[in-house]
Amino acid sequence: MEFMTGVKEKETVDLAAVTAEGMEGRTVKIEGTVHTIRDMGEVAFVILRRRDGLLQCVFEEGVTAFDLKTLKEASSIVAEGTIHKEARAPQGVELRLTGITVLSEPAAPMPLPIAKWKLNTSLDAKLNRRSISLRNVRERAKFRIQEGVVRAFRDFLYSQGFTEIHTPKIGAKGAEGGSNLFRLDYFHRPAVLAQSPQFYKQMMVGVFDRVFETGPVFRAEKHNTKRHLNEYTSLDFEMGYIDSFEDIMAMETGFIQYMLKMLETDYAPELQILGITLPKADKIPAVRFDEAKQLASEKYGHKIRNPYDLEPEEEVLIGRYFKEEYGSDFVFVTHYPSKKRPFYAMDDPADPKFTLSFDLLFDGLEITTGGQRIHDYQMLLDKIAARGMTEEGMEQYLDTFKYGMPPHGGLGIGLERLTMKLVGEDNVRETTLFPRDLSRLEP
Repeated sequence: MEFMTGVKEKETVDLAAVTAEGMEGRTVKIEGTVHTIRDMGEVAFVILRRRDGLLQCVFEEGVTAFDLKTLKEASSIVAEGTIHKEARAPQGVELRLTGITVLSEPAAPMPLPIAKWKLNTSLDAKLNRRSISLRNVRERAKFRIQEGVVRAFRDFLYSQGFTEIHTPKIGAKGAEGGSNLFRLDYFHRPAVLAQSPQFYKQMMVGVFDRVFETGPVFRAEKHNTKRHLNEYTSLDFEMGYIDSFEDIMAMETGFIQYMLKMLETDYAPELQILGITLPKADKIPAVRFDEAKQLASEKYGHKIRNPYDLEPEEEVLIGRYFKEEYGSDFVFVTHYPSKKRPFYAMDDPADPKFTLSFDLLFDGLEITTGGQRIHDYQMLLDKIAARGMTEEGMEQYLDTFKYGMPPHGGLGIGLERLTMKLVGEDNVRETTLFPRDLSRLEP
């Protein structure tokens, strides 16, 4: 009989051990994938790809006990050799090979030139071969940055007393209402895919005071733009006992500051690979919705067509205005018209035509929607009735408020959009592992 006692220590090392001080001349074994082979005759460079970067391995005739002609790119191997400093190598060190053990070999040649620094191919080609294209170190780096965003979101909110929750993605009714719902048959009952975790996270404020979730949301919108997806990852939080909706904006500002610092310190290699200069968020300006539209109209001659929402062009112009006037990459646009906000949004007592809500624009693109919610039971019922809505499917949600809820609010951040802006891409599909849009259900 065998017993598991914990994680087993491996004979092989990771890249951090190879590049550590004091390792010069040491003999090690390291696993990885053959990224590319540069055969120079008696000497060849075998570039090994690992999760934590590239390692240059040097094959020498008569020294390395292996037939180089049999080694294929994309093979998984164990490389054995001695460590030597080499300033021109990717990590400042190289492994002079004494032996190679092949663990597995590819059955076909690589369909994309992943070893090139820039993967110069179409977006469709990259998405069709997604699991292969992401082996390119620059493509992969985008999603390491995305990992850092989610990690920072979790870590920061934990530090602020939030509890992480996980809510259903199949429900009886959509939180946002409207027609942009994916409808399905749920054991002979009508159901929908969740547009957001809105109802559930509000309900859980009555339990934990402060909650957050990271998970998929679904929008059946027939958009085919560079900024829209039909499934995306939302970073949501909801917090109780707020004094105003500005508490939500302040919390998001704290998260962004924390995230940027974490990316700068823990993801420096990826930032360098992508050539990224991170934005500053020491202080983020806030401007009313109607004022923001007017500023864009006056400075850039933009004609206001829709008084109830921001058009994409207006978002760009507002972002440009605050970059030019205040040097800010971010701007909060507040007090959106009640007509364009969901029923649970708190109206501004000073002018009920507007809500105590906001969007956060980053480099001219909306990445966040949030605000204060209605916490009074009767006020919720009155707003539902005023909009000609039915309470059907929302009974349990409304019951939560019947038995008391604190003043609260929250937000949702589009992970893929935020990543897209951080890494300097102009299409959200570039920063989505496996995009789902009007035409794509694979891979």
